[in-house]
Amino acid sequence: MNEKIERLLQGKGENYILPFFWQHGEEEAILRKYMEVIHECGIGAVCVESRPHPDYCGPKWWKDMDVILDEAEKRGMKVWILDDSHFPTGFCNGALENGPDELRRQSVTYKSVGKVKGGESIVLQKEEYAAAQPFQKSAIEEYALQELKTFDDDIFLGAVAVKEGGQGKEDLVRLKEEKGRIAWTAAEGVWTLYVCHLTRNRGPHRDYMNMCDRAACHKLIEAVYEPHYARYGEKFGTTIEGFFSDEPELGNGHLYEMGKQLSQVDDQPWSREIQAELEKRWGEDWTLYLPLLWDSSFDPELCARVRFDYMDVVTRLVETDFSWQLGDWCREHGVKYIGHLIEDNNQHSRCGSSLGHFFRGLAGEDMAGIDDIGGQVLPQGEDIKIEHFMNGARDGVFYHYALGKLAASAAAIEPLKKGRAMCEIFGNYGWAEGVCLEKYLADHFMVRGINHFVPHAFSPKPFPDPDCPPHFYAHGHNPQFRHFGRLMAYMNRVCELISDGCHVSPAAVLYHGEADWAGGVCMYCQEPARRLADKQIDYDFIPADVFCEEKYHTKLGKTLQVHTQEYRVLIIPECSYVTRELAGAAAALAGEGFPVVFVNSLPTGICTGEKPLAEGRDREGDRKLLDGLKACAVVGLEDLAEYMESLELREVEISPVQPLIRYMHYENGSSMYYFVNESAETYCGEIRIAKTGHCFSYNAWDNRPEKVCKEEKDGHTVLKVCLEPAKSLIVLFDEAPEALYEPAAACGRCMELNEGWRRSTCEAVRYPDFGDAAVVSLPDALEEEQPGFGGFVRYEREADIPAVQNVVLEISHAAEGVELFVNGRSAGIQIVPVYRYDITDLVRPGLNQIVVEVATTLERVVPGKVYPGMTPPVPANHCGIDGTVRVWLR
Repeated sequence: MNEKIERLLQGKGENYILPFFWQHGEEEAILRKYMEVIHECGIGAVCVESRPHPDYCGPKWWKDMDVILDEAEKRGMKVWILDDSHFPTGFCNGALENGPDELRRQSVTYKSVGKVKGGESIVLQKEEYAAAQPFQKSAIEEYALQELKTFDDDIFLGAVAVKEGGQGKEDLVRLKEEKGRIAWTAAEGVWTLYVCHLTRNRGPHRDYMNMCDRAACHKLIEAVYEPHYARYGEKFGTTIEGFFSDEPELGNGHLYEMGKQLSQVDDQPWSREIQAELEKRWGEDWTLYLPLLWDSSFDPELCARVRFDYMDVVTRLVETDFSWQLGDWCREHGVKYIGHLIEDNNQHSRCGSSLGHFFRGLAGEDMAGIDDIGGQVLPQGEDIKIEHFMNGARDGVFYHYALGKLAASAAAIEPLKKGRAMCEIFGNYGWAEGVCLEKYLADHFMVRGINHFVPHAFSPKPFPDPDCPPHFYAHGHNPQFRHFGRLMAYMNRVCELISDGCHVSPAAVLYHGEADWAGGVCMYCQEPARRLADKQIDYDFIPADVFCEEKYHTKLGKTLQVHTQEYRVLIIPECSYVTRELAGAAAALAGEGFPVVFVNSLPTGICTGEKPLAEGRDREGDRKLLDGLKACAVVGLEDLAEYMESLELREVEISPVQPLIRYMHYENGSSMYYFVNESAETYCGEIRIAKTGHCFSYNAWDNRPEKVCKEEKDGHTVLKVCLEPAKSLIVLFDEAPEALYEPAAACGRCMELNEGWRRSTCEAVRYPDFGDAAVVSLPDALEEEQPGFGGFVRYEREADIPAVQNVVLEISHAAEGVELFVNGRSAGIQIVPVYRYDITDLVRPGLNQIVVEVATTLERVVPGKVYPGMTPPVPANHCGIDGTVRVWLR
């Protein structure tokens, strides 16, 4: 039997949950109480959230940390620490407010000062070009930022004339400044005049460190990491597990500006190190090429090369100066380094509010990280459009087909990660989010390979704290807290099963980051991913770096191997430009007969060079590389799934077809197949798995092994399943335990129990002091009778049950956490309808007392904030049993 299953059945297993524990400077007794309740709900770690604390790294902070660490040690818990006092990471606990300006953020920006035709002259006075374009605050910045610090160290880099339709350096002219003015007569053609500057007067976070400056990034270590080590060094690697960076950013552009490619943002990150690297690539005339970051009229291939070079430099410096520097410091001091950047609306491959490249931005971390807050993932939300979401339009395809797989992919292909993928989850969905939605979200990410979670959040601030609810305990006000604890146990069990092994993904999909930098056509990698997932073909995203960096241990041949992952097809989303390394690898793989698929069309250009741009462009070499790609397949996006099926890549087939059944194949001592129904309908059909042998299912909610209905056909196992919405099925191919349970099933003779229920209610803090009794029939309409209620609803009645072999009680729907008691004994907590209980061992022939307790959400008790002119939200959830109750006898 699988060793992990054996441990889980014994009540053992590791902890994979580390929720945010927000700090506001609360009293010691409150901190101790919260550590107690966190531990009691089955969680073995906390991530101490410093953002709201008034005295980070000061006397009160150390006092509070002493209490938290003392409680953690008593309870065998681990502690992670958020690594800055302000959000996002990079403020360095204020170290740069009065620090040297050269460590602060800096931008390169431009302004276009006119067009000139051949033979025409232009004269620019100093006031027209010497000052950088002023920063105009956006509406969100006017609201969120009262004042912005200004600096007087702007630098005029020069003026450059760019010829429309120009092809090379000869069509870029530096304009000379003489006697406080610039005068120039244009040669043949039409020319656009650009003026470039360096400035610190751009971006919203001007007291933050420069992410592309090693000394600046070290300030975070000096201000936060080293003080914690000085005080708690003996606890590093024991009680203290590590540090967490939250959404670090490059910080150019406007606050959370999204949806724009490089050329559409009028300032970009800069540092001394960026300049030094660009001088190596572009030569002493490096400023000539800067306007091509933005110009749209010049040779697109040269623009692509310039933009790639620039972003390659920026993201490599983020990788080395920030991510690796912090990660290496942590590992040298016995702890781990984790966190996540902003991925929203495809920002993960851009600057501004993110770090320019998902894989490089997280390269030095010990886990790959993402977050899901505020409605990013929604049930059946693949195509839900929200125009104003995270400062841009919601891209449901990204959130459902890319977000989770980005982290799972990085965890699988990067040796440092050791398969660890983390998601910050649940936060800011509002009080309408209850355990039913949380279960959906947990399965959504686990079936995609996420195996560590940071639930957001435990807030000890007096209830109700308006900051990004829901809050899981809320000083005892949250009725669903015990149900949340059961969810944590479920998540820990599933995470145990999908850790320390290897998930199997037949397809590698190229990460679109470099294509996004270069410009031209750039299909997001989630588009082909959707065609695969909806046909139950699993995939990983791989960056072009796997073909040029030794750390990935990439091997090319009849298969494509990246670290421990072995792929059977490489899919490249439609793009205008690819790197030399990718082009060479694709041609080599195709030459070995390995299927390489370009979606819709082959690329038209190469965005990297074998030598620095200053030494010229190898046009002939680029042409040969592109010619080598003609051996690869070109398949239309809409035909991609059919083409994949022709390659016989599918490990799993379901009949009838249901695009929203998700699966994971995981190897960890035995073969495990994990299925989740993300549709709104019960799925009944057959699942055909390309494997045979002994198998059983593991009910991770109830922690028990169960029988499966299956047969073997033509070297395959065919499972006959009925999988309800938001429920999961885990099947292991291994020797089964001696005792296998029968899954609770609705079959046999049916008794309706919908009349004569005695209903009573109570607030969570008064549980179990129920009152306000009334006799009701089901379905109940409690929310109509008490529209402001939130808490526990108790239903009681007696049922005359005959002597039979098997009794199953079924509640079709309730809102939403349910606990069933039969004759005074709990049959357990369930949180996803249909709520189905095998109560055979709890009933006796004759009259039996049946009690159902339902825990509501708090959305009616704590309605969301309503701004002027805004319509109050309609509560999303019912209260109590809004379905029917049946008992099945056989």
